[in-house]
Amino acid sequence: MSRSRFIAISIVIDALSFNAAVLAAFLIRFGWPIPAFNLDPYLTLAPLLTVIFLVAAYIYGLYEPERVEGAWPLTRAVVSAVVLTTLLTLGTLQLAGQAYDAFPRLVILLAAPIQILFAFGWRVGATRVTPIRWPEQRIVIVGTGPLSYELARELEQRGKWGYRVIGLVARDEDSASEASARAAESPALLGTVHDLTRIVEEERVDRVIVASPVALRELVEDITLKGEADVRVDVVPELYEIFIGTVDSIVADIPLMEITHRSPRWYMGVKRVLDIVCSLVLLVVLSPLLLLASIGILVSMGWPVIFTQERSGKDQRPFRVVKFRTMVRDAEAVSGPVLATEEDPRITPLGRVLRTYRIDELPQILNILIGEMSFVGPRPERPSFVAQFVEEIPGYRERFRMKPGATGLAQVSGSYATTPERKLKYDLIYMYHQNLLMDVQIVMDTVRVVLTGRGAR
Repeated sequence: MSRSRFIAISIVIDALSFNAAVLAAFLIRFGWPIPAFNLDPYLTLAPLLTVIFLVAAYIYGLYEPERVEGAWPLTRAVVSAVVLTTLLTLGTLQLAGQAYDAFPRLVILLAAPIQILFAFGWRVGATRVTPIRWPEQRIVIVGTGPLSYELARELEQRGKWGYRVIGLVARDEDSASEASARAAESPALLGTVHDLTRIVEEERVDRVIVASPVALRELVEDITLKGEADVRVDVVPELYEIFIGTVDSIVADIPLMEITHRSPRWYMGVKRVLDIVCSLVLLVVLSPLLLLASIGILVSMGWPVIFTQERSGKDQRPFRVVKFRTMVRDAEAVSGPVLATEEDPRITPLGRVLRTYRIDELPQILNILIGEMSFVGPRPERPSFVAQFVEEIPGYRERFRMKPGATGLAQVSGSYATTPERKLKYDLIYMYHQNLLMDVQIVMDTVRVVLTGRGAR
C-alpha cells in the first residue's frame, strides 16, 4: 500500500469512526430515538469537529505510522489526539453560545473513550489483517564512518516502511579501503563518490543520504543535474545546512534534511485548478484585446495571424505553443532555427509592440487551458535548442520535471537576452522553492513588466 493511499484511507476511517463514537455516546446518554433537539446542534457542528479531530490526529503522528510504531507510542498518540479534540470541542461549544446549549457536554466526555477505542482498534486490526508495508525505497548512504553504519542499521530495522539500504559509498579510495576491512559489519560497499552517478542509475536508487562531510555541492550537481534518475537527496546536516534549511525527517534520533525538494501533490492539484479557472476568465475578459490584435496583424502583416511552433514540455514531451505572429513570413527559411534577439530584424513594427507588452503570448492561454502549460513555470523551449542545451549546460534536463509556463521567475528577474545558463538558475530556484505565494508574486511582477514594457521573455 502506498503512503498516500494509506493516509487517504486513514482519514476516511478516522472521520467515520469519530462521528460514530459521538453518535454512540448520544445513544448511551439518551437511548433510541435520539431527541432531535439535542442531536441537531451536533449535526451542525459535525464537519468542524471532524476537522478538529483529523488535525489533532495529524499533530500527534497518526498519519505517519513509522512515528508511532509499537503499542505504547500508538496508545499515547491516540489518547493525546482525543484529549486535544475533547478540549477544543468544549472550547468551541463555549464560544458558540446559547444556540448550542442543547448539545450535552456529557456526550463529548462519553465519546472520548469510544474514540480512543475506535482509533486504536482499527489501526491494530488493520496491521494484523493486512500488514502495512510502504513501497520499496532503495537507499544509498554516502560515507563509511560510524554514523553511516548507525544510519544503515536504523533504516534496516525499519524495513517494513520500505527502507532498503543498497549499500555505502566511500568518500575516496582511502576510506573505501578502510571500509572494506570492516565489510562484515556494514552493507555492501558500492564504490566511491566518483561512481555515485553510475550507481544511482544502475541500482535504480530512489534516495541518497549524505552522512559524511564530502564535497556536498558537487555531489548534488552530479546526482540531480547530470544524471537522469529522479532521486531524492538528504543530508545529515552540519551547522551550515541547518542555517540554510530545516530538518524534514528523523531516523531514530538522526536528523535528515532533504535538499532535492519536490512540490506536494495538493499544490500541483490546486495550481491546475487555478490554471483552468483563470484561463477561462482571461479568455472572456481579454477577448476584445485578442480580437483587436488579430485584426491589426491581419491588416499590417497579412495571413496567418496565429503562429504555432513545436516546443518541449514536461518530460520533454513535444507540443505546439500558440502565439500571435510577430515576425515576417518564413522568418527562418534561410537562417534555420535561431534564438530571437532584442534588435532582431525579422520582427515587424507591430510585432515589436506586441512583444514589448507581451500581447503575442496571450494565445498561450489555450495551451494552459488544455494542460500543456501552466501560468507560471520555466518557459518552453524548442526541441532543437533543448538538445543543444542538455549537452552543453549541466542540469538543463532538470527543468523538464515540471510543466512549462507562460511566465516564470527568469522572465521577471532577468533581461531579454539573458543567457540560457542564467535562465536555468532562475528556473531551478523556482522549481525547488515554488509555492502559491511565489506564483502570485511572479504573476504580479509579470503584470508590472507588461505595463512598463521592461523585463525578459
